This record gives sequence, structure tokens and C-alpha cells, in this order.
Amino acid sequence: MHCKLIYCLTFFFIFCLFSCSEQKPPTPTKVDDIESVDIKLTLDEASRLSKLPLACIQNPLPYKAGHTIAKPSDLSMPQEHHPAFYGCFDWHSAVHGHWSLVYLLKEFSALKDARVMLEENITAENIKTEIDYFSLNRYTKSFERTYGWAWLLKLQEELCSWDDPQAQNWYNNIDPLAKYISQAYIEYLPKLVYPIRVGEHSNTAFGLSFAYDYALTIGDSELKNAIETAAIRFYKDDQNCPISWEPSGYDFLSPCLQELDIMRKVLSPIEFKDWSKGFLPDLYSGELNLEPGKILDRSDGKLVHLDGLNFSRAWCLYPLQNNKTARQIADEHMAYSLSKITDGDYAGQHWLASFALYAFKTQSTPKYRR
Repeated sequence: MHCKLIYCLTFFFIFCLFSCSEQKPPTPTKVDDIESVDIKLTLDEASRLSKLPLACIQNPLPYKAGHTIAKPSDLSMPQEHHPAFYGCFDWHSAVHGHWSLVYLLKEFSALKDARVMLEENITAENIKTEIDYFSLNRYTKSFERTYGWAWLLKLQEELCSWDDPQAQNWYNNIDPLAKYISQAYIEYLPKLVYPIRVGEHSNTAFGLSFAYDYALTIGDSELKNAIETAAIRFYKDDQNCPISWEPSGYDFLSPCLQELDIMRKVLSPIEFKDWSKGFLPDLYSGELNLEPGKILDRSDGKLVHLDGLNFSRAWCLYPLQNNKTARQIADEHMAYSLSKITDGDYAGQHWLASFALYAFKTQSTPKYRR
């Protein structure tokens, strides 16, 4: 009896010991301990990712219109309002699906399947109808402000820098819409009293960052000046961004890192160095512990946003080329989500290839744009 009691007490003690040890939170992995991952856009990877926009830019359904009906005549199928950008579930995803194919064609001339679709979609007549939509009623004037606007300008920027006769024709066709959106930005930004600091579509810093790239590439000085004025007004005095609060459950953008990205572009190198060390000090001390966003159900269209967050964090960090911490965090985020975005579910496949490809593109982005 005595032995049984001792045995039971011993077993209970060991059980408690192991139970307690398993409940301890894991020790955070410092970025310096992460093994370097070689993340490169190869032809095989490009071919794999190209299948995603190819499968959706001419797929009209399912579609989330984001459309306000003011009168009965406004009620029609999305393809009638958006004959160029009607696929990929929504307008902005259709736009950056086109950007993905343009970028891939520039990088890998062997990927020729996209040309036929791009030629069919990006016609002068289709773009005119797209422009007409913005004046359909009083509600459509702000359609896709500013997320879709930013991606349209990113597509135009990509076409502008491509010395290809067919691409230049697409550029000329899109030009009236790009100019319309540029003017819409210029009119809108002075009216926006406060920046929108969220991790989804309406994030102000993201919209400014992509539009600024366009303004520099095209030589749109009025838009460039409007963005610089707005960014400095919104963000110049920001310090100690609470990145430990990120991510929210549906984020596909990092509020802190998107702000870092636009300020990298509008400030001089010296100004940015001083500002960024006050804004995200842990990034420069090497103490930033930023784990990839975790996704438990990739069939859920909102939860899968976090794969996009992993790519957008990477595209904000890669241009900080002299910062080892930034590069390692970016590689870790890419490695976590890259293999998981072709899982057969449309919720992620209709848009995530664009995010992955833009992250690849930023690996060679100059540290400073100005």
C-alpha cells in the first residue's frame, strides 16, 4: 500500500512537471537565429504564379461589385460597367491581376499566354467605359478610392517602363483612366484631414506609396507634390509605431510598415534615417520580433488576408537593403506563405499571386527613391 502511494505521488509529480513545461509560451525566435532562406523568382515559380491571374482576369463570376445603385438603370452585370477589369472577384483584383501578367511578361518572355487576354481586355473602348463608370452616379465617383486607384497606377507604371510595342499600345489605352485617377488623387488628398491607419483596402499609406511610384515614373509632378505634402502632413511626427499590436485578424497590409514605405520614398536619405529610427527603433536595434501571420482556414476569404500580409510586409522591408533584420524578416514571411497560395481555393488564388510577385519585385528596389 505504501509503495502504491509513493508510485502514485511520483507519477502525479512527473505529470504536473511535464504539463507545466508544455504550457510555457515558446521563447521568441530572434531574427538573427533564423537560417537565411534563398527566395528568388525562377521561371518555374513565375509559371506557377502566372496560372492564378490567367485563371481569373476573364472569369466574370463570382464577383463582388462594391456598387451603389442610385437608379434602376444602374443595375446591370459587372462586365457591362467594367469590360476591362471584370474578373478576379472584384475590380481591384482584376487590375492587379493584369499588373501581374505584365510584370511576368517583362521578366520572362517565354510566358506568352497572357498577351491574348491582355489584348482583348485593355482596349481603348473598354477603358472609356471604365472611365464612364466613375460618373455613373454620385456614389461611383469614389469607387475604389484609393486601393483600386493605386493598383491602376501601378499597372500603368509597369507598362510605361516596358519597351514593347504592344505594351505601349496598352499604355496609351489606359492613359485617360490613369490621368483621371491622378486628378482624383490631387483633389481628394487635401480634403483628407486624417490618414486611414488600417490593415485593409483603405490604408492611406499604401495608396500614397503606389501612386508615388507612378508619379515618379510618369513624371506627374503635380501628383508627386500632392503626395509628398500629404505624407509629410500625416506621418512626419509619428514615433514608436505600435507594431506589436499587429496584425489584426483580417489584415493584408501592415499599418506600421506601409507608413515606413511611403516615408522612405518622400524623405531624403538623411531625413528618413532619422525619422525611421524614431518610428520603428526595434527594426534598427535588431530586436524586432515579427512573426508571419498565421492562417488556419485558407478557404475563408477574410482569414486568408494574412497570407497577403506576409507578402506586403516583405515588400516594405526588402528595400531596406542595408538592414539585415529587415531582410531576414522579409524572407521568413515570404517562405511561410509562398507555397500555400495555390491551394485550389478561389478566395486566395484570385489575388495573392499579385502580392507575392510585387514582393519579389521589391527585392531589387533601390534603398531610396528620391
